[in-house]
Amino acid sequence: MPFFFLLTTIILLLSLSSPTISSLQNDTQTLSIFRSQTDTHSTLAGNWTSSDACSGAWLGVRCTSGRVTSLSLPSFSLRGPIDSLSSLDQLRFLDLHGNRRLNGSLLPLSRCFNLKLLYLSGNDFSGQIPDEFSLMKRLIRLDLSDNNLSGPIPSGLSRLTRLVTLRVQNNALSGNLPDLIGVRELNVSNNELYGKVPDGLWRKFGQWSFVGNAGLCGSGPLPECSFTDSSSLPIPPLGQTVVPSNPSSIPGGSAISVDRKIEGGKGKGLSTGAIVGIVVADAVVLLVITSFLVAYYCGRYAGEEEDADGKKRGGSSVSSNEKKSAINGGVESEEMMEQRSKLVFFDRKKHFELEDLLKASAEMLGKGSLGTVYRAILEDGSTVAVKRLKDANPCSRKDFERYMDIIGKVRHPNMVRLRAYYYNKEEKLLVYDYLPNGSLYSLLHGNRGPGRTPLDWTTRIGLVLGAARGLAWIHDEYSATKIPHGNIKSSNVLLDKNGVACIADFGLALLLNPAHATARLGGYRAPEQLETKRLSQKADVYGFGVLLLEVLTGKAPSLHYPARCNENGIDLPKWVRSTVKEEWTAEIFDAELLRYKNIEEELVAMLHVGFACVGEEAEERPTMLEVVKMIEEIRVEQSPLAEDLDESRSSLSPSLAPTEDGRPSY
Repeated sequence: MPFFFLLTTIILLLSLSSPTISSLQNDTQTLSIFRSQTDTHSTLAGNWTSSDACSGAWLGVRCTSGRVTSLSLPSFSLRGPIDSLSSLDQLRFLDLHGNRRLNGSLLPLSRCFNLKLLYLSGNDFSGQIPDEFSLMKRLIRLDLSDNNLSGPIPSGLSRLTRLVTLRVQNNALSGNLPDLIGVRELNVSNNELYGKVPDGLWRKFGQWSFVGNAGLCGSGPLPECSFTDSSSLPIPPLGQTVVPSNPSSIPGGSAISVDRKIEGGKGKGLSTGAIVGIVVADAVVLLVITSFLVAYYCGRYAGEEEDADGKKRGGSSVSSNEKKSAINGGVESEEMMEQRSKLVFFDRKKHFELEDLLKASAEMLGKGSLGTVYRAILEDGSTVAVKRLKDANPCSRKDFERYMDIIGKVRHPNMVRLRAYYYNKEEKLLVYDYLPNGSLYSLLHGNRGPGRTPLDWTTRIGLVLGAARGLAWIHDEYSATKIPHGNIKSSNVLLDKNGVACIADFGLALLLNPAHATARLGGYRAPEQLETKRLSQKADVYGFGVLLLEVLTGKAPSLHYPARCNENGIDLPKWVRSTVKEEWTAEIFDAELLRYKNIEEELVAMLHVGFACVGEEAEERPTMLEVVKMIEEIRVEQSPLAEDLDESRSSLSPSLAPTEDGRPSY
């Protein structure tokens, strides 16, 4: 009997401590359903094939004790709802940022109550941030930026004691801002929030976490709050008016007493005086409208007189705002010309006038093949990057505006965002987000010698992967029209404030005559471009391969193929091939990388990816989506999931999303 009791106890304990076969199968089934609903490009078809997501090492999936605890599929062009993930109750880490078309409600994720790190930026999620997120007590980082979320920020998030990061910028969130004083990184910019910013938040984070919310008030440059209790009478979003409850205080009119008394179950009508007042008011309004109509038509035809043939001709006296000028074969008023010569924005927030831009303090950042780039600091303290185009005259206004519309719609975390443009015959300006951390070129080649801070391998591979994802997105988004980037080089890979790699200058090749674009642009050129003189997505892949070799070797490549004798830089693909042929592989890699141990296999694997990209025959080169997969497969091994995040580490960017022990996830 005691033996039987002991055996029963052991079996019970094992059943409680180990995952059941049913739970293992459910996780795999859940992911299979998720893939069937979202993987429209069959990106995961070649890897998510085994019957067990954990033992089959599915791409982006990590398990602990046989249960799925991590799912990382950023920028995989997934689309559709994510409701199926709600049954992954052991999920700690979820990174689906940059997929653009994942959509629907976030409510199902509230059932994943063990989540610690949640990255969903750069998608199309809508609806409200669920109040149930306030019950996810283990949540450490929450990034919901660049979606279409609306409604308030749940006040319960302020009770999440472990929450370190909250990013919800670039949505349509409204309501008051909760006191999130325990958060260490906060960005709620470019929403429709209103009311007073808690003093503690303002002092901790400064204005950049709150810009783009017209209804916010409080300290610093924010407008002064005009009410004493922000929770009882918030400032409404633009376009709405708060009408006081006291009718006597309605602006622009006297108090009208509407006395409705119940007598015998029937409502008593308006008084005679009130009715007379309403009739008189209506008559006055009608008279004013009639006067305006008469004045308009009299003014319109007053300057016209009949000629000898009985036809009307305009009078010789024309006011200054009625002058005409011929534009593109049509006639436009001076007022219309002025409107078309203003800054054109692609975002409803952060608008400013051309005059503000011209008055801004500017610093030249550099000159390129298409123009000069300046950093401009506006009067409100915000900073933008302005590219002054040197020559885009072959492109008409109509084509210019059409191409700007293409570039302005780009939304991807690894792409520099075009905010606005300005066009007239003599001047063309492009206004971008300002990225403060320089370029990959400056990190690789700047200040070589004593005192230089080396660019470590972890950072290099993360930046390369981010750039690859951005370029893969371009090629996938414009696969039908085959629009290339056309100017791939390390100086066009910029780093934002979080260290995320972003590709610059996309779409500018469209402004040039195709026959001249190859000569004008300074990217790394593919061999076939000697003959075709054309840009292409396959040439982009070659340029990315040269960039990869540049990162591995630390050597600056030539911008021409073959390299010119009088030019700085070398024919990098040719040099690497010859060095490998001589079996001097160790001499290929940057000396700054050789100080790191146990990365030789990763360096060689990355070298093979570079070789594949710089193949002589264009058709033999991989697509950029394939390149992204190859880089991800050789990423640095992550350590097991830990219980807590090391809060002493600084927060990392989504393209280097941290695992729960604080290490980057590639």
